[in-house]
Amino acid sequence: MATVIDRVTSLEGGAQPDLSSLADGELFDRMRAEGDPLARQALVERYLPLARRLARRYQHTDEPIDDLVQVASIGLIKAVDRFDSSREVMFSSYAVPTILGELKRHFRDRTWSVRVPRDLQELALRVDQTVTRLSGGRRRSPSVAEIAHAVEVSEEQVLEALEAMGAYRAGSLDVPRGAREEEGESMAESLGGEDVGFQHAEERATLGPLLARISERERTVLGLRFGADLTQAEIGERIGVSQMQVSRLIRQALMRLRAGADEPA
Repeated sequence: MATVIDRVTSLEGGAQPDLSSLADGELFDRMRAEGDPLARQALVERYLPLARRLARRYQHTDEPIDDLVQVASIGLIKAVDRFDSSREVMFSSYAVPTILGELKRHFRDRTWSVRVPRDLQELALRVDQTVTRLSGGRRRSPSVAEIAHAVEVSEEQVLEALEAMGAYRAGSLDVPRGAREEEGESMAESLGGEDVGFQHAEERATLGPLLARISERERTVLGLRFGADLTQAEIGERIGVSQMQVSRLIRQALMRLRAGADEPA
């Protein structure tokens, strides 16, 4: 599978001149003035080791290093395309924050199982890095107060960040609930199913006061029609009236129920 660098910098046919000896400024001038894709390719290839080195800063995370290199390469390409060579700034000074920003955006937008606010995501990453650093120096897990002091935030913010980190990776529903893997039911087995009784309870609570507005005979007819699912002819035989009278009773009862439901609470 082609990498992002291969896709962006690939050219069609013919021998390609060697531009590796040209300085950065000359390459940017050729790229801006002449739209030379070879100059762009040369710049990307020249600074690709920088992108890889920055990607390796995050190799302690769960993200595959190949994916991080791809993200860093995209950041490098954006830096090449956006850099203003007329300014007295080295390209590497501009490229580093651009690449790091692309990597941070990747972690913020692509790797969290549950979306949390951006500022909380960034704080959670800072807290995670601080915990790793302090744990190595003290040979123990740092306290919340120590983390808050190092990150320069309140203890409450640290606790919120630690809780938010639980949204970074979703747990499997197939994991057993017991301490030992072969014991206990899984998380999925402990989840409840849909309870249709709640909907029926809400309907009864809504219809109860409305049914009090109609007569006993109308309630009986509605129960036989919509509860027992009898036809109008069957209802007429059961209560001793014609099918036309049953139809009229149903229509009148529904009109009263609808009128009552439309009244403001």
